Formats: sequence, C-alpha cells, structure tokens
Amino acid sequence: MSAWIASDQFRDRSARPMNYRHSYHAGNFADVLKHAVLAQIITYLKRKDQAFRIIDTHAGIGLYDLSSKEAQKTGEWHGGVGRVMEAKPSDQLAAFLAPWLTAVREMNPDGGMRLYPGSPKLARLLFRKQDRLSAIELHPADAKQLRSVFEGDYQVRVTELDGWLSLGAHLPPKEKRGLVLIDPPFEQEGEFDRLVDGLARATRRFPGGTYMLWHPIKADSPLATFDKKLIALARPRTLTVRLLVRDNKISPSLNGTGLVIVNPPFTLESELKAVLPELVTILAEGPGAVSEVRVLVGES
Repeated sequence: MSAWIASDQFRDRSARPMNYRHSYHAGNFADVLKHAVLAQIITYLKRKDQAFRIIDTHAGIGLYDLSSKEAQKTGEWHGGVGRVMEAKPSDQLAAFLAPWLTAVREMNPDGGMRLYPGSPKLARLLFRKQDRLSAIELHPADAKQLRSVFEGDYQVRVTELDGWLSLGAHLPPKEKRGLVLIDPPFEQEGEFDRLVDGLARATRRFPGGTYMLWHPIKADSPLATFDKKLIALARPRTLTVRLLVRDNKISPSLNGTGLVIVNPPFTLESELKAVLPELVTILAEGPGAVSEVRVLVGES
C-alpha cells in the first residue's frame, strides 16, 4: 500500500458536522473534482451500447444559478469552475476535463458563466437515449425544484426520499449496470460512518455497480479511521482520491475534497495520477495544496 504524499495533513481528528447548502457552494473546487470524475465515469460507461442508470442519492436542486444571492454571497465558484475556465491546461488535463466542461458550456451558450449543472443535470446532459437517472432528494423544496428541472423528461425519475433509504429501495437497477453517487451534505454527526454503512448495504445488493462517494476534508475529518473501515469492507476495487487546496491544519475551513470510488473504470487511476498535480496548481489557495490517488483495496 502506497504512502500518503502528505500523511500528517490527513491524520485523524475528531469530526464536527458541517452546515451545508449547496446553493452557496455550487461550482467550487470540490465540484470541479467531483463532476470532472463523474463525467469521466459516465463517458466510460457509454463505451458499451447497453443502457445504464445513474442513481444520485443526494441530488440537490439539479441546476444552480451563479448569479443568485447564495452563490454571490460566497463567490466560491470563482475559485473552482471559474479558475478552470480561465486556465490554459495541458492537452492531457484538457482532455480529462472535456466531458464535464462541454456540459457546463452547453448550459451557457453565450460564453458566460451563469448556470452550473449539479450532478443530476450533468449526468443527464451526457446521456444517450437509452440511459436513465434516478435523482433522490429529501428536502421538499429542493425536490420540487429538481422536478421542475426535469419536467417532462422520461429518462429521469425524481423521488422525494431520504437518500440513504434509496440504497435499498433502488438497488439493483433493472439495467444491471451503472453508477451510484452518494454525496451527502455532511450536516449531521456520523456521516463518515453512514458512508461506510451505506456502501456496505448497497454493494451487497448491487455488487457489480460503480460507486462514487464524496466527503469533505477539514482539519477534524476522521480520514484514517474512515480508510480503515473502508478497507475492512474489502470491496474490490476501491480508490481514494483526495485534493487539498490549502494546508489541512487550517480550521474550520473546507480545505479539501475527497472521493471514494468502488469498481472504477480500469483507466481512471492512471488518468487521475497524471492530471491531478496540474489541477491542484490551478485550484490551490495557499501552501499545502496537494493531491493523492491511492488504491485502498485491490482486486479480489
């Protein structure tokens, strides 16, 4: 097992909940990594003619207005998608980001940056006619807004439901292939444990699926304990992907973003290792910015 590039920055600390509504954070550096990887996985799934389903357990409102008072209050998108749009990446990074950025530009045909597609809208923009989306959202107002985004779209089913329950009710999908995105808001204590428990239940029901879990990285995030619990699940193959935009000793900031990917496309590990160092230089907000791609669990 490879060592961490910056192991001290990722050491265990006691966790505290985050107060998180995504309208304030849409298009930030965490979305850049999450959505670029999501778009790559969907692109990989499309290599086969067979239909697939994306299940988004915490879908949010689907489409975000970056001119809204919430987005304007934080301005976080300027340090995320805004920086990427202004950057001049290498050909390798540009190719990796292309599926995601093509979808973002499709939502902004005038060349500006006003509408940002969240995970469900991004997935839908990348679909073929045979592919399907199950978008799950618990918050009634957000679920209503999500329905309006996909009104009349027969390829999308929006369900007002606790996303954790959907890991039982919606698995396995009838298509028998696809991606489950588990992206909780981290508003409550114990979300890291819920990620592990949810993954355990989901992979028992749908072992052949690809899973992508998102988590924040803060000074008190229990990452070492989280990794040990993921290893104990022994779900092959499992990657962890982590990106810091600043030193992780800074508190209480969101210092980085993490993904756990189970059953990833076979090329994803090498692609991420090749492009993330450059992406870090684009997104860095201070000393200590670093990335890591690690095989947490290998093949069975």
